[in-house]
Amino acid sequence: MLKYCIIGAMLLLALGARAQPSSGGPGPGTPPVTPTDVPLDGGASLLLASGVAYGLRRLRQRRQR
Repeated sequence: MLKYCIIGAMLLLALGARAQPSSGGPGPGTPPVTPTDVPLDGGASLLLASGVAYGLRRLRQRRQR
C-alpha cells in the first residue's frame, strides 16, 4: 500500500511541475523589459536579526558553563 502512495505522490508532483507555464523569453522585435526590483529587506533582515540573536544566546550560554 505504501508503494502505491509513493507512486501516486510522485505522479502528482510530476504533474504539478509540468503545469508551470514557461516564459519562452521575449519574442523578436519586442522592446527589452526592465527587471523588476525584488524587496529583500523584510524577510532577510528578520532572518539576519534572528541569527545574530541566536548566536549571542549560544555564546552567553557557553561562557556561563
